[in-house]
Amino acid sequence: MNFDKLLPRRLFSLLTVLFVAISLTAAEEFVVVIDAGHGGKDPGAQSANRRVNEKDIALKVALRAGELIRNAHPEVTVKYTRRTDVFVELKERARIANKAKADLFISVHCNAAEGRKAHGAEVFVLGSEEGRTQANLNAAKRENSVILLEKDYKESYQGFDPSSPESYIIFEYLQSEYLKESIALAQCVQKQLCTTAKRYDRGVHQAGFLVLYATSMPSILVELGFISNAEEEKFLNSADGKEKLSKSIANGFDNYYKNLKKDTQSAEKDKQSAPKTTTQTPPKTEQANKISDQASAKPEQANKNLEQANKGQNSSTAEEEKKPAESIVFKVQFLTSSTKLPANSPKLKGLTEVSFYEENGTYKYTCGNTTNLNKAQELRKKVAATYKDAFLVAFRGGKRINTTDAINEYKALHP
Repeated sequence: MNFDKLLPRRLFSLLTVLFVAISLTAAEEFVVVIDAGHGGKDPGAQSANRRVNEKDIALKVALRAGELIRNAHPEVTVKYTRRTDVFVELKERARIANKAKADLFISVHCNAAEGRKAHGAEVFVLGSEEGRTQANLNAAKRENSVILLEKDYKESYQGFDPSSPESYIIFEYLQSEYLKESIALAQCVQKQLCTTAKRYDRGVHQAGFLVLYATSMPSILVELGFISNAEEEKFLNSADGKEKLSKSIANGFDNYYKNLKKDTQSAEKDKQSAPKTTTQTPPKTEQANKISDQASAKPEQANKNLEQANKGQNSSTAEEEKKPAESIVFKVQFLTSSTKLPANSPKLKGLTEVSFYEENGTYKYTCGNTTNLNKAQELRKKVAATYKDAFLVAFRGGKRINTTDAINEYKALHP
């Protein structure tokens, strides 16, 4: 059949162009999953009079933000973890995003604090509790406490206790391969929260949020403001406030998405213009690839780790000769200070084998010094009676190492 005769030539051409455009859009589908925090039997944080619930604000802002993103970018697919007032388990929220093969995950929440003066917006990404503050830890504890409403949560989350600072050790050195992208998105959204919604800037932080832990894509958790603050609660619950907060998320996505496109196009041009070479290099291990992606954030450490990860590629090197490993030393970190404390400081009273190490201009104080993990854990419990956020740290050759890896290595040697 000759379609050229059945349809006017101009209409046929228009349909052809439209078909090609749709085909290209489908091939380049970009998926965003927006997660409205809490829901159903879990109200989340509540206002002082308990009439305004976090779950309701989060849902309206999440749905509206998704609508704005779709309007601005028809080629982007927006999905939600919930569209109504229903309870969705944390692990299920991550599963929804992973199943959708999402490119981004945005979780929407409202903050709360015992002090009614706390205010402002902030955005979190999953990562190290290395520079944690009590406020950030409290935010993670509050959002993670929802698992207590889930059936068999101890089995589902491997015994994780959202109220115990010790449980958050697992996040201490957790570095997602999507950390760089997550921070970029978080910064875009945070900037809009401050400019579009005129919120007080509390910054971008890293903390141990379970809802971000299992997602396999760049992910952020947005704290729109403090529902516990009477003035901010009025803004959060107002139609104008919700609209501005929704626009902040949508505008933040827009800026991130445009930058991502520019970077992709630039990388493609560089690839095409790069001179061909016949030099062959050994393939990187999976671990090395992940470390290389993070090199811009911590170049010195990444280079060291990359060098270690690529060991074994050339077995003829003398450096690969096995050497006796230095013993792992466990200590209990109990305090951080912006200034060096005097030896007779009251804050150090009653503790033995006190020492400190300096990192990024911060003095981090530890006590104890043992190669026995069990003794170190017993000491941590004692210290926690005074410093409830005390946690284990590990050293080798005087240098701080990954605590989780150190514990696993110790258990392998002491079954």
